[in-house]
Amino acid sequence: MSAKFGPAGSSEAFSKVHKSSSEMPRYLKEMGLDCFEYQCGQGVRITSASAAKLKEEAEKQGISLSLHAPYFISLSSVEPEKRDKSIDYILQSASAAKQIGAERIVIHSGSCAKISREEALSLAKDTLTRARKAAIEAGYEDIIFCPETMGKFNQLGDLDEVLELCRLDDSFLPTIDFGHLNARTLGGYNSKEAFSALLDKVENALGKDRLKVFHAHFSKIEYTQNGGEKRHLTFDDTLYGPNYEPLMELVAKKGLSPTFICESAGTQDADALSMKNSYLSYL
Repeated sequence: MSAKFGPAGSSEAFSKVHKSSSEMPRYLKEMGLDCFEYQCGQGVRITSASAAKLKEEAEKQGISLSLHAPYFISLSSVEPEKRDKSIDYILQSASAAKQIGAERIVIHSGSCAKISREEALSLAKDTLTRARKAAIEAGYEDIIFCPETMGKFNQLGDLDEVLELCRLDDSFLPTIDFGHLNARTLGGYNSKEAFSALLDKVENALGKDRLKVFHAHFSKIEYTQNGGEKRHLTFDDTLYGPNYEPLMELVAKKGLSPTFICESAGTQDADALSMKNSYLSYL
């Protein structure tokens, strides 16, 4: 098994030529990429016909799929009805993932603007535990929940918090968003040493098996001193990090096989390919 690389959603290059996401698997296969993250950030709206077509094409082209659950999920909301609604959104995402043949759903953790980080984490753990139970009862036990590290200071989801969420269930995998972590630490995750320490931390918290196949997002992200993440950039940017090469070297040398989803602004397919080529050069 080796690492997989692909884009989140449709790049500018894809959108110029193609209309339907069912055309994505062939497009990515021809580029030399391996995976695709279907975006449900604004809500789960895929029809069963579109889902069936995407699943068929992905299987035909050997492209593995994941799905990004809605952005408005808040596991840590102080309002019980918002947390219950978040469970509904997770179940909708699991249903859509099953229909397109995706194994993993990426889940935002929420915010801790009005309460302490400890209280927010406690609420999030309860919500995610209930969501997992509901997913199993609904027949989605094979869908893997992947809580994501977040990029703004006031969001729940630093590395420790996401690892804590993943320890709730042996099936959970972290979505380590390297751009988000770099943004929320104002450039703290942009060296081989920092990446190595991060991978060690994941292994210590979750074990070697889960480290080997973790889910990842990668993009360069502009950040501000007082808020963290501001906006996603492309790999052409030279001012902000993180740089992918040191991470690709570590992943190759450690024999890890994560799924890397590139979230560059508009060039996510080309930038995913740059990452893959770098990784292959270190194998």
